[in-house]
Amino acid sequence: MRTLDYLLDPVLGPLYWPGVLAGLAIAVLCGALSGLVVVKRLAFIGQGISHAAFGGIGLAAILGLTARLTADGLADAPLGGVPQFLVVASFCLASGLLVGVLADRGATREDTAIGIVLVASMALGAILLSWAGTGLAWESFLFGTLYNVPLGEAVVAMLMAPALLAVLWAIRRPLVFWAFDEPVAATLGVRTGTMKMTLLVLLALATVVAMRLAGVVLATAMLVLPGAVALRLSSRMWAVLGVSVGVGLLGVLAGVVLSFELDLAPGPAIVAVLATLFAGVRLLGPRQDRG
Repeated sequence: MRTLDYLLDPVLGPLYWPGVLAGLAIAVLCGALSGLVVVKRLAFIGQGISHAAFGGIGLAAILGLTARLTADGLADAPLGGVPQFLVVASFCLASGLLVGVLADRGATREDTAIGIVLVASMALGAILLSWAGTGLAWESFLFGTLYNVPLGEAVVAMLMAPALLAVLWAIRRPLVFWAFDEPVAATLGVRTGTMKMTLLVLLALATVVAMRLAGVVLATAMLVLPGAVALRLSSRMWAVLGVSVGVGLLGVLAGVVLSFELDLAPGPAIVAVLATLFAGVRLLGPRQDRG
Protein backbone atom coordinates (compact mmCIF):
# COMPACT_ATOMS: atom_id res chain seq x y z
CA MET A 1 0.00 0.00 0.00
CA ARG A 2 1.64 3.21 -1.19
CA THR A 3 0.12 5.32 1.59
CA LEU A 4 1.88 3.38 4.33
CA ASP A 5 5.07 3.22 2.29
CA TYR A 6 5.16 7.01 2.07
CA LEU A 7 4.06 7.82 5.61
CA LEU A 8 6.26 5.21 7.32
CA ASP A 9 9.34 5.89 5.24
CA PRO A 10 12.01 7.47 7.48
CA VAL A 11 12.91 9.99 4.77
CA LEU A 12 9.55 10.75 3.14
CA GLY A 13 7.36 10.42 6.23
CA PRO A 14 8.53 13.65 7.90
CA LEU A 15 7.73 15.50 4.68
CA TYR A 16 4.13 14.31 4.53
CA TRP A 17 3.05 13.99 8.17
CA PRO A 18 2.76 17.77 8.84
CA GLY A 19 0.28 18.05 5.96
CA VAL A 20 -1.75 15.08 7.17
CA LEU A 21 -1.91 16.46 10.70
CA ALA A 22 -2.81 19.92 9.37
CA GLY A 23 -5.60 18.37 7.31
CA LEU A 24 -7.03 16.63 10.37
CA ALA A 25 -6.86 19.89 12.34
CA ILE A 26 -8.65 21.71 9.53
CA ALA A 27 -11.33 19.00 9.54
CA VAL A 28 -11.99 19.72 13.22
CA LEU A 29 -11.82 23.51 12.79
CA CYS A 30 -14.19 23.65 9.84
CA GLY A 31 -16.31 20.61 10.70
CA ALA A 32 -17.28 22.05 14.08
CA LEU A 33 -18.61 25.16 12.32
CA SER A 34 -20.00 23.53 9.18
CA GLY A 35 -23.40 22.61 10.62
CA LEU A 36 -23.95 26.17 11.83
CA VAL A 37 -22.86 27.50 8.44
CA VAL A 38 -25.47 25.40 6.65
CA VAL A 39 -28.27 26.03 9.18
CA LYS A 40 -27.73 29.81 9.07
CA ARG A 41 -27.34 29.75 5.27
CA LEU A 42 -23.81 31.13 5.40
CA ALA A 43 -22.31 28.69 2.89
CA PHE A 44 -20.98 31.61 0.88
CA ILE A 45 -19.08 33.03 3.88
CA GLY A 46 -16.02 30.80 3.48
CA GLN A 47 -15.75 31.74 -0.16
CA GLY A 48 -16.19 35.41 0.66
CA ILE A 49 -13.65 35.54 3.48
CA SER A 50 -11.08 33.45 1.63
CA HIS A 51 -11.28 35.78 -1.37
CA ALA A 52 -11.22 38.79 0.94
CA ALA A 53 -7.73 37.58 1.86
CA PHE A 54 -6.64 39.02 -1.49
CA GLY A 55 -7.11 42.47 0.03
CA GLY A 56 -5.01 41.44 3.02
CA ILE A 57 -2.26 40.21 0.71
CA GLY A 58 -2.29 43.57 -1.06
CA LEU A 59 -1.97 45.34 2.28
CA ALA A 60 0.91 43.07 3.31
CA ALA A 61 2.61 43.76 -0.03
CA ILE A 62 2.39 47.52 0.48
CA LEU A 63 3.96 47.02 3.92
CA GLY A 64 6.81 45.01 2.39
CA LEU A 65 5.84 41.74 4.06
CA THR A 66 5.30 39.61 0.95
CA ALA A 67 8.02 37.43 -0.56
CA ARG A 68 9.45 38.42 -3.93
CA LEU A 69 10.66 36.23 -6.75
CA THR A 70 14.36 36.49 -7.43
CA ALA A 71 16.59 35.23 -10.21
CA ASP A 72 17.57 32.30 -8.01
CA GLY A 73 14.02 31.35 -7.09
CA LEU A 74 11.58 32.32 -4.38
CA ALA A 75 12.84 34.61 -1.62
CA ASP A 76 11.42 34.00 1.82
CA ALA A 77 8.95 36.51 3.21
CA PRO A 78 10.17 38.51 6.24
CA LEU A 79 10.32 36.43 9.44
CA GLY A 80 9.17 33.33 7.61
CA GLY A 81 5.91 34.92 6.50
CA VAL A 82 4.49 35.29 10.04
CA PRO A 83 3.87 39.08 9.74
CA GLN A 84 2.18 38.55 6.38
CA PHE A 85 -0.05 35.87 7.85
CA LEU A 86 -1.02 38.13 10.74
CA VAL A 87 -1.90 40.98 8.39
CA VAL A 88 -3.99 38.72 6.14
CA ALA A 89 -5.68 37.05 9.13
CA SER A 90 -6.53 40.45 10.64
CA PHE A 91 -7.91 41.64 7.31
CA CYS A 92 -10.08 38.52 6.99
CA LEU A 93 -11.28 38.94 10.55
CA ALA A 94 -12.22 42.56 9.86
CA SER A 95 -14.00 41.45 6.68
CA GLY A 96 -16.04 38.90 8.63
CA LEU A 97 -17.04 41.55 11.18
CA LEU A 98 -17.93 43.96 8.38
CA VAL A 99 -20.27 41.35 6.92
CA GLY A 100 -21.96 41.13 10.31
CA VAL A 101 -22.29 44.91 10.58
CA LEU A 102 -23.75 45.25 7.08
CA ALA A 103 -26.23 42.43 7.75
CA ASP A 104 -27.17 43.67 11.23
CA ARG A 105 -30.90 43.90 11.89
CA GLY A 106 -31.73 42.70 8.39
CA ALA A 107 -30.71 45.95 6.73
CA THR A 108 -28.72 43.91 4.19
CA ARG A 109 -29.02 40.19 3.49
CA GLU A 110 -26.00 38.12 4.54
CA ASP A 111 -25.33 36.88 1.01
CA THR A 112 -25.45 40.46 -0.31
CA ALA A 113 -23.12 41.66 2.45
CA ILE A 114 -20.68 38.84 1.71
CA GLY A 115 -20.73 39.66 -2.00
CA ILE A 116 -20.07 43.35 -1.31
CA VAL A 117 -17.13 42.62 0.98
CA LEU A 118 -15.74 40.01 -1.43
CA VAL A 119 -15.62 42.23 -4.51
CA ALA A 120 -14.47 45.30 -2.57
CA SER A 121 -11.62 43.34 -0.94
CA MET A 122 -10.49 41.83 -4.23
CA ALA A 123 -10.54 45.24 -5.90
CA LEU A 124 -8.53 46.72 -3.02
CA GLY A 125 -6.04 43.86 -3.23
CA ALA A 126 -5.58 44.32 -6.98
CA ILE A 127 -4.95 48.05 -6.53
CA LEU A 128 -2.49 47.60 -3.66
CA LEU A 129 -0.60 44.83 -5.46
CA SER A 130 -0.23 47.02 -8.55
CA TRP A 131 1.17 49.81 -6.36
CA ALA A 132 3.54 47.37 -4.62
CA GLY A 133 5.21 46.46 -7.92
CA THR A 134 5.92 43.24 -9.78
CA GLY A 135 7.70 40.06 -8.80
CA LEU A 136 5.60 39.38 -5.72
CA ALA A 137 5.04 35.75 -4.71
CA TRP A 138 1.54 35.87 -3.25
CA GLU A 139 -0.19 32.99 -5.07
CA SER A 140 1.03 30.34 -2.62
CA PHE A 141 -0.88 32.03 0.20
CA LEU A 142 -4.23 31.59 -1.58
CA PHE A 143 -3.53 28.22 -3.17
CA GLY A 144 -1.66 26.24 -0.54
CA THR A 145 -1.30 22.50 -0.67
CA LEU A 146 -1.35 20.14 2.29
CA TYR A 147 1.87 18.35 1.44
CA ASN A 148 3.85 21.59 1.53
CA VAL A 149 2.74 22.58 5.05
CA PRO A 150 5.64 23.33 7.42
CA LEU A 151 5.54 21.58 10.77
CA GLY A 152 5.20 24.88 12.64
CA GLU A 153 2.05 25.86 10.75
CA ALA A 154 0.59 22.39 11.29
CA VAL A 155 1.16 22.81 15.03
CA VAL A 156 -0.62 26.19 14.96
CA ALA A 157 -3.63 24.58 13.28
CA MET A 158 -3.62 21.73 15.80
CA LEU A 159 -3.63 24.23 18.68
CA MET A 160 -6.42 26.31 17.16
CA ALA A 161 -8.77 23.33 16.78
CA PRO A 162 -9.23 22.64 20.54
CA ALA A 163 -9.34 26.40 21.22
CA LEU A 164 -12.26 26.77 18.82
CA LEU A 165 -14.03 23.76 20.34
CA ALA A 166 -13.60 25.31 23.79
CA VAL A 167 -15.25 28.56 22.63
CA LEU A 168 -18.15 26.65 21.07
CA TRP A 169 -18.61 24.68 24.29
CA ALA A 170 -18.59 27.84 26.41
CA ILE A 171 -21.43 29.42 24.39
CA ARG A 172 -23.16 26.20 23.36
CA ARG A 173 -26.64 26.90 24.75
CA PRO A 174 -27.25 30.45 23.45
CA LEU A 175 -25.49 29.59 20.19
CA VAL A 176 -27.70 26.58 19.45
CA PHE A 177 -30.82 28.48 20.51
CA TRP A 178 -29.89 31.36 18.20
CA ALA A 179 -29.02 29.03 15.32
CA PHE A 180 -32.36 27.23 15.34
CA ASP A 181 -34.79 29.97 16.33
CA GLU A 182 -33.28 33.45 16.26
CA PRO A 183 -36.51 35.47 16.81
CA VAL A 184 -37.54 33.47 19.89
CA ALA A 185 -33.96 33.50 21.22
CA ALA A 186 -33.95 37.30 21.03
CA THR A 187 -37.19 37.59 22.98
CA LEU A 188 -35.76 35.37 25.74
CA GLY A 189 -32.67 37.48 26.24
CA VAL A 190 -30.11 35.80 24.00
CA ARG A 191 -27.75 38.39 22.54
CA THR A 192 -28.29 37.39 18.96
CA GLY A 193 -25.97 40.07 17.62
CA THR A 194 -23.16 38.78 19.82
CA MET A 195 -23.82 35.22 18.68
CA LYS A 196 -23.68 36.27 15.03
CA MET A 197 -20.46 38.23 15.46
CA THR A 198 -18.86 35.40 17.43
CA LEU A 199 -19.73 32.89 14.71
CA LEU A 200 -18.37 35.22 12.01
CA VAL A 201 -15.11 35.68 13.93
CA LEU A 202 -14.71 31.91 14.33
CA LEU A 203 -15.50 31.39 10.66
CA ALA A 204 -12.96 34.01 9.63
CA LEU A 205 -10.22 32.43 11.74
CA ALA A 206 -11.02 28.90 10.55
CA THR A 207 -11.19 30.03 6.93
CA VAL A 208 -7.88 31.88 6.90
CA VAL A 209 -6.06 28.96 8.56
CA ALA A 210 -7.63 26.40 6.22
CA MET A 211 -7.00 28.58 3.17
CA ARG A 212 -3.35 29.19 4.11
CA LEU A 213 -2.65 25.49 4.63
CA ALA A 214 -4.90 23.83 2.08
CA GLY A 215 -6.09 26.43 -0.43
CA VAL A 216 -9.33 28.26 -1.16
CA VAL A 217 -11.29 25.38 -2.68
CA LEU A 218 -10.66 22.93 0.15
CA ALA A 219 -11.33 25.58 2.80
CA THR A 220 -14.73 26.34 1.27
CA ALA A 221 -15.60 22.66 0.86
CA MET A 222 -14.69 21.85 4.47
CA LEU A 223 -17.02 24.59 5.72
CA VAL A 224 -20.02 23.35 3.72
CA LEU A 225 -19.96 19.66 2.85
CA PRO A 226 -19.49 18.06 6.31
CA GLY A 227 -22.41 20.07 7.72
CA ALA A 228 -24.56 19.31 4.69
CA VAL A 229 -23.92 15.58 5.16
CA ALA A 230 -24.59 15.74 8.91
CA LEU A 231 -27.87 17.61 8.46
CA ARG A 232 -29.10 14.80 6.19
CA LEU A 233 -28.56 12.37 9.06
CA SER A 234 -29.76 14.27 12.14
CA SER A 235 -31.71 17.36 13.20
CA ARG A 236 -30.17 17.57 16.69
CA MET A 237 -27.59 20.33 16.64
CA TRP A 238 -24.94 18.69 18.80
CA ALA A 239 -25.32 15.42 16.94
CA VAL A 240 -24.92 17.42 13.74
CA LEU A 241 -21.71 19.03 15.00
CA GLY A 242 -20.27 15.68 16.05
CA VAL A 243 -21.17 13.97 12.79
CA SER A 244 -19.86 16.96 10.85
CA VAL A 245 -16.45 16.73 12.51
CA GLY A 246 -16.42 12.99 11.90
CA VAL A 247 -17.29 13.44 8.24
CA GLY A 248 -14.53 16.02 7.86
CA LEU A 249 -11.96 13.69 9.44
CA LEU A 250 -13.13 10.80 7.26
CA GLY A 251 -12.91 12.99 4.17
CA VAL A 252 -9.35 14.03 4.97
CA LEU A 253 -8.16 10.49 5.75
CA ALA A 254 -9.82 8.95 2.71
CA GLY A 255 -8.66 11.81 0.50
CA VAL A 256 -5.07 11.41 1.67
CA VAL A 257 -5.20 7.69 0.91
CA LEU A 258 -6.63 8.39 -2.55
CA SER A 259 -3.99 11.01 -3.23
CA PHE A 260 -1.17 8.57 -2.46
CA GLU A 261 -2.70 5.53 -4.12
CA LEU A 262 -3.84 7.28 -7.32
CA ASP A 263 -1.16 9.99 -7.43
CA LEU A 264 -3.68 12.84 -7.04
CA ALA A 265 -3.40 16.26 -5.44
CA PRO A 266 -4.70 15.96 -1.84
CA GLY A 267 -7.12 18.91 -1.94
CA PRO A 268 -9.24 17.74 -4.89
CA ALA A 269 -9.15 14.16 -3.57
CA ILE A 270 -10.56 15.28 -0.20
CA VAL A 271 -13.26 17.39 -1.87
CA ALA A 272 -14.20 14.44 -4.11
CA VAL A 273 -14.60 12.17 -1.07
CA LEU A 274 -16.77 14.73 0.74
CA ALA A 275 -18.92 15.33 -2.34
CA THR A 276 -19.36 11.57 -2.75
CA LEU A 277 -20.43 11.23 0.88
CA PHE A 278 -23.01 13.97 0.40
CA ALA A 279 -24.34 12.35 -2.77
CA GLY A 280 -24.58 9.03 -0.94
CA VAL A 281 -26.53 10.31 2.05
CA ARG A 282 -28.78 12.40 -0.19
CA LEU A 283 -29.69 9.35 -2.24
CA LEU A 284 -29.80 6.75 0.53
CA GLY A 285 -29.97 8.50 3.90
CA PRO A 286 -32.92 9.93 5.85
CA ARG A 287 -33.85 13.52 5.08
CA GLN A 288 -33.09 15.69 8.10
CA ASP A 289 -31.77 18.75 6.29
CA ARG A 290 -32.84 21.97 7.96
CA GLY A 291 -30.54 24.16 5.87
